[in-house]
Amino acid sequence: MDHSPACKDKKKKTIDQSMLLCCKLYISESRNHAALDAIERAARLDPESVIVNKFEDRAYNRVRYTIVSYVMHDSTGSAIYSPLQQTVMAMAEAAFGAINLEQHSGAHPRLGVVDDIVFHPLARASLDEAAWLAKAVAVDIGNRFQVPVYLYAAAHPTGKALDTIRRELGYYRPNFMGSQWAGWTMPEILHEKPDEGPTSICPARGISMIGARPWVALYNIPILSTDVTATRRIARMVSARGGGLPTVQTLGLVHGEDSTEIACMLLEPNQIGGDRVQNHVEMLAAQEGLDVEKGYFTDHSPDMIIEKYMKLTSEDRN
Repeated sequence: MDHSPACKDKKKKTIDQSMLLCCKLYISESRNHAALDAIERAARLDPESVIVNKFEDRAYNRVRYTIVSYVMHDSTGSAIYSPLQQTVMAMAEAAFGAINLEQHSGAHPRLGVVDDIVFHPLARASLDEAAWLAKAVAVDIGNRFQVPVYLYAAAHPTGKALDTIRRELGYYRPNFMGSQWAGWTMPEILHEKPDEGPTSICPARGISMIGARPWVALYNIPILSTDVTATRRIARMVSARGGGLPTVQTLGLVHGEDSTEIACMLLEPNQIGGDRVQNHVEMLAAQEGLDVEKGYFTDHSPDMIIEKYMKLTSEDRN
């Protein structure tokens, strides 16, 4: 077998292009720049994992990192290694070291410092491989940081939905001023047993959700009104749960001092995309006498993410 550098480079290139996993890591902080700097330094420790996008929102006090790397397999085709595992753990360690959930506040719901970690397959990678990595990271987070972890979607034994778990834990209920989330006010012993980690909670760290699912698009629509009750009413009518558009989940949230926003999760964006949701929101808002701005996606498309990953890793090699 040829072990020359050229052969290794060719093999690595094949892995990068055809077997990629994407991690979206949601952290409850966007105002503390020292904390974000520490998290991003941790992400750069391994150049084989790449942050391809960062979306931060000061009103929500929340940041999302989109990180990509390859997955490797053994001789039977089973996934055995991805640099993403150690990169996500390094970023989580930095987050837990720099952020105290008891001192956190924002206009977006959250249950933990490392609030949500979701893995998506890209290119020719499979959902099974994304689920394998999600479960491995869940064990690490639970054991190493003693944080309760709930698995969801393909990472959960029965495919339990993220929004179902969140409802059971009170995620959607504001605990401050009727529309904000601040500190930690939940019991420190969990009634719903987590999949990994302890049943007791450290209020400074909270809970983590970890899952694997096919690609999900996130689309936010600003409403030019401070009437969060009306925004929530529209959000519910748009959502599948409220009898609106199938495969669409929504949240009506305060966003800054003079507006609100409908945050939309499009579970099947190739079937129901941003334009259709936008049109439906505009129709419902007009009935309420409210103006709506053009919405925006908070991340790139899967194709753009792969393209950006390949470009960044190529620059690193050169």
